[in-house]
Amino acid sequence: MAREDRKRRQPDGDEAADEGERRGRRDKRPKEEKPAPPLPSEIRNKEKRSEVYAKLKREKKAQKRRLGRERGQAAQRAAELGEEVPEKQVPRTIENTREPDETVCRPDDQELFAGNDADEFNAVLKQVVTPKVLITTCRFNSGRGPAFIKELMQVIPNAQYVNRGTYDLKKIVEYANNREFTSVMVVHTNRREPDALLIINLPEGPTAHFKLSKLVLRKDIKNHGNPTSHKPELVLNNFTTRLGHRVGRMIQSLFPQDPNFRGRRVVTFHNQRDYIFFRHHRYIFEEKEKKIVSKDKKSKGETKTEKQINCRLQECGPRFTLKLLTLQHGTFDTKSGEYEWVHKPDLDTSRRRFFL
Repeated sequence: MAREDRKRRQPDGDEAADEGERRGRRDKRPKEEKPAPPLPSEIRNKEKRSEVYAKLKREKKAQKRRLGRERGQAAQRAAELGEEVPEKQVPRTIENTREPDETVCRPDDQELFAGNDADEFNAVLKQVVTPKVLITTCRFNSGRGPAFIKELMQVIPNAQYVNRGTYDLKKIVEYANNREFTSVMVVHTNRREPDALLIINLPEGPTAHFKLSKLVLRKDIKNHGNPTSHKPELVLNNFTTRLGHRVGRMIQSLFPQDPNFRGRRVVTFHNQRDYIFFRHHRYIFEEKEKKIVSKDKKSKGETKTEKQINCRLQECGPRFTLKLLTLQHGTFDTKSGEYEWVHKPDLDTSRRRFFL
């Protein structure tokens, strides 16, 4: 009886084919795709949003490291096989995609070099005259202004401080001309915080007015160093246009052109997107012992110590950022002075347009 029941339950050939077709149709049904995970901005819960954002950030960093390792391994294999190493990819930035400017200086610009020999900074830059800088303040100087001036005087050699008092700036310029100063620097403070810097080249100008921001004094810099009295090296970066070249030469005329390399001091003015970043460092040479495991069969993995000299930078401060607002012909004159260049909001038509 059990065998007969089993036979009855088994479908015949046509029924088996129909059942197979039904199974095939079920398998061919399109699978429902899982919905994409929500973006952090779509999550209302703050803790969950932070958690999802941190996870996405970790995944992005891991993917970036993985791609970097793959590129490095591919370059290493190509070098071992003697093949051409793939070119290093340069990321697109606002700086390297700037709008073309007709005033960009070129190495073969003879007109530019002829103008350098006749400009106001030529005597100082050719070491005919030794730079001598007078530093003063606005009439109401307080807060971090005195500390900033004290550190500026340690940065710029041959700098002297003169109390402003109630004197007009024209009187200060006349005083500096009579005593053969080559430049005047005025530190302006607002609400007990330095916010502007005025540089006047003597005896006949020009005058540059900078906005000063993000000031960090030496005491606020972690592991800072104390500078010596040696004349520093000067580094000017990315002053590429005619205006930038002129501003760079003005800054260069504040410092002597014969640095003392034994002092290991470096002063940097780095222009990026028309913001001039100031940094003050000193070189430090350290001698360290490095253990090396020998790979010879005779030595059997013995370790040897070799002396190695490492070089690093130690920041001395201060640290601040400048942005050029005006460049004026002659010495400071707000009423009848003529301006070479003035920054206006109308000029900021694009994020990729720069003037220095």
